Amino acid sequence: MASEACCKLAPVTVDYTPKGKYEEIAGIKTCKMSHLENNVVGPENPTKGIVGIYDIFGIWPQTIQGADRLSAQSGAVVVLPDFFHGKGLDHDVIPPDTEEKTQRIQAFIATTANFQDNLVKLLAVRKQLAERFPAVEGHWGLFGLCWGGKLTAKACGEGNEGVGRRFNVSGTAHPGLLDAEDAKTHSTPHILLASKDEPADQVALYKEIMGDKIETTTYPTMHHGWMGARANLEDEANVKEFERGYKQVADFFSKHL
Repeated sequence: MASEACCKLAPVTVDYTPKGKYEEIAGIKTCKMSHLENNVVGPENPTKGIVGIYDIFGIWPQTIQGADRLSAQSGAVVVLPDFFHGKGLDHDVIPPDTEEKTQRIQAFIATTANFQDNLVKLLAVRKQLAERFPAVEGHWGLFGLCWGGKLTAKACGEGNEGVGRRFNVSGTAHPGLLDAEDAKTHSTPHILLASKDEPADQVALYKEIMGDKIETTTYPTMHHGWMGARANLEDEANVKEFERGYKQVADFFSKHL
């Protein structure tokens, strides 16, 4: 069930000013959502938590606004580790319609956004979160956007089973690099929100492999990135589906956390 605070949640706005404060967790500058500071939304002493993983463009106001909504509507503390240290991929590489843009994306994924390196960082953050929020232990979720969705799949695969598992529920919106092999090893209840740009056959294959463990929904009018840094919150349709998407994810996490 969503927290009472979701009833007070302000509408999505293009002029959103992030209120989250920052602290170092495992050497990563991490944004702690505003509700933990001013008690307007979310619990003062949380008993469930969600680690948010942004898309390849890094932390943007749209990303933090979404995380604040996820917190308010799920009743969980949400933290956003800045794995890229403020240096996400530049928006001007989209669309990758030149060889130069393609090379820049590939170079970024091979270095700053390398999945294995960032998985190590994520697990270090998770270890320290157990100390930072002891009452949450056993009730951690993981939610990733695009690039973050792939990292989520890796973190919730092999090694995340049984007693002492790192994450208990997971989700992704407009996921990047969908791979059936990830679905085969995925160990948590999982929600997948797809845009019109994700391959429908891959989304269907995830559903076929994971069965009752996964909830999938396609937002047929939305572009890849509608819930992340590329959300166009000046567009009424995007705002509506941004709100719907985060509410759907919050409901899923509330059910399974």
